[in-house]
Amino acid sequence: MKPMFARLALLLAAFCACTSLLQAQSATVTQATANPAQNAEIKEMQKLEDQWSDAVVKRDQYGLELLLSPLYVGISSNGEVTTRNQQIATLFQRSTDPLSMEQRVVSVRMLGDVAVVNGTYIVRHRENGNPVEERGIFTHVFQRVRSNWLCINAQRTLVAEETPGKQRTEKKKSDAELPFHIPFLHRGEEPASQPGQTAVQQDQQQPR
Repeated sequence: MKPMFARLALLLAAFCACTSLLQAQSATVTQATANPAQNAEIKEMQKLEDQWSDAVVKRDQYGLELLLSPLYVGISSNGEVTTRNQQIATLFQRSTDPLSMEQRVVSVRMLGDVAVVNGTYIVRHRENGNPVEERGIFTHVFQRVRSNWLCINAQRTLVAEETPGKQRTEKKKSDAELPFHIPFLHRGEEPASQPGQTAVQQDQQQPR
């Protein structure tokens, strides 16, 4: 009986070892085949983003036309919606003076002839003569047209905006009237009522 149990134990150990080896090889193959594909897609889209940045900084109209689709719609970090022609027109506006623009691709999702690109950006420009740095995230949607990729939609979200040598300015409080009154909520100028006070006590506290 003991030799039989010993053989069964050896067979079981060999089976477990083979299973572990196969799982390890499968994971290695999956990782090896998945990462290079994603890396290749990121590199391909990163080239387009670099061309986009160069076209904006160098005010290259032809370079930007090769990247933006005639159906392009862009939403800036401040909510402004622009078309392809409007984006190209901003290249010739002296009010926008970009010093540098960096766009880094983080992820790419391929959906047939459509690519959804997510990444981060840093734009340095001048505002009232002062250098301003804007940092944020972006989503660009590209469509494959023949052998070229054209951006059909873009959206940016501002994360931080700083002016070197100056502190951040806080947003001013809105003076707009509330659409309706909500109990226990008050505008900043009016003191909140203390818990337990009656309407008569509150009325007596108000100046005549």
